[in-house]
Amino acid sequence: MRITLSNDSLTDINADLLVVGVSQSTPSKDRVIKALNKAYGGGIDKLAAAEGFEGKASQTLKFPSAGTIKAKWVVLVGTKDLNAVDAARALGHAAAKASSRQTTAAIALGKANGEAVRGATESCILGTYRYDDYKTGDRKAKGGLKQAKLVIAKTATEHRNAVKAGSAIAEGVALARDLVNMPPNDLNPVSFADISKKEAAKLGIKATIWNKKKIQAAKMNLFLAVNAGSAIEPRLIHLHYAPKGAKKKIAFVGKGLTFDAGGLCIKPGKSMADMKCDMGGGATTLGIIVAAAKMKLPIEIHALIGSTENQLGAAAYRPGDVYTSHDGKKVEIINTDAEGRLVLADVLAWTRDNVKPDLIVDHATLTGACMVALGPRRAAMYSDYQEYADAYKKAADASGEKYWQLPLDKDLRPMLNSPIADLKHIGGSYGGSITAALFLQEFVGDTPWMHFDIAGPAYLDGAHKRSPKGGTGFGVATAVRFLEKLSAKK
Repeated sequence: MRITLSNDSLTDINADLLVVGVSQSTPSKDRVIKALNKAYGGGIDKLAAAEGFEGKASQTLKFPSAGTIKAKWVVLVGTKDLNAVDAARALGHAAAKASSRQTTAAIALGKANGEAVRGATESCILGTYRYDDYKTGDRKAKGGLKQAKLVIAKTATEHRNAVKAGSAIAEGVALARDLVNMPPNDLNPVSFADISKKEAAKLGIKATIWNKKKIQAAKMNLFLAVNAGSAIEPRLIHLHYAPKGAKKKIAFVGKGLTFDAGGLCIKPGKSMADMKCDMGGGATTLGIIVAAAKMKLPIEIHALIGSTENQLGAAAYRPGDVYTSHDGKKVEIINTDAEGRLVLADVLAWTRDNVKPDLIVDHATLTGACMVALGPRRAAMYSDYQEYADAYKKAADASGEKYWQLPLDKDLRPMLNSPIADLKHIGGSYGGSITAALFLQEFVGDTPWMHFDIAGPAYLDGAHKRSPKGGTGFGVATAVRFLEKLSAKK
């Protein structure tokens, strides 16, 4: 979608839709609406009263202009009790959702700052998101917003930069959504690697793809154990963005299970239905480095994705097996459906020793226990490095994504003790998200590290606010904001 800036009068803008925020119960009490209401002979207030529109957040009211202004339709959006950035996001999202038959929109932002423009840009682009690649003929969606003009009192460089940043982030999020939504017969470890390589090539990002032989050579036996039951080879995807003058090096690691049947500890059919989404952490990891490269952030980024299926073939790994990890720890397998942490363990250890980053950040749809604790729309955050955790929380607040920091409770670490090996890969019945994080911590050594369990918000059963049903691209926006702030530090 094309996003432009304008400071034209609202009554003179040619567009299919004119989208205006209303924070008052009576629309004409808002200064912006006053001129429109006058053009309508006071009709907007009467229409709002008749339709019960009171400017409350999430309320919208759409009506034809009937020639009173140049725009064909007007959409009022409730912004009562919203801050300026959230209000701008609401306007952008409403413009996208109100445009089933309209292709152009003008969004009134008034004296907006760069953050508000960025929020409106992101929401406008992502509000039009559809995944209909597998629909044909008349079933494929038609129409929708193609062009949006953000109307600001006075445009400046800050606003132009905000449009670029918002567009880059939205494109990274949309890429992650596409990958999560893609059916597993088309998105497997090999095709995931191919897509990642193509996206990297567009931006000059170095891409290194390891096949099964190279993974074997690196002695990533936990990773290979998960893959053993699948007919499709695994892939380790390593993307490297290295701008000149970068002073920090950050590694993002993503779980890339393109389908998880649970292995021999097979999932129930209902639980297996959406397991194409188990590569959500890998999709987020790819979305992050793509968005950061488009924004030309002055920070070195490594993105590593361990990708495989977890299937039930004749060679599938078993409960009771013991495998030696990349860094030499011997791990007893308890439940083959706790596979993601095994893949991540080897990739984290390799990253620690070979990339040697200032910080490792991993994203993974790791545990159902996290969803039990926090629900489906909030991610769990784990880190002993509070300065990084606090910076991430601020980035999350700015992006509109929800996280909650849970403890790396060392009192639960004995739950991972094994009677026959160095450790087992799951704990007991309680604290499952915490013990999963404690297991991963065994493989990062002294490298600063943050773990995000995104099992809930990476894939939703139904649309919620600005997130669509299916893949959401959760984590991309927050990570990029975190990188922006980190790269700006001297």
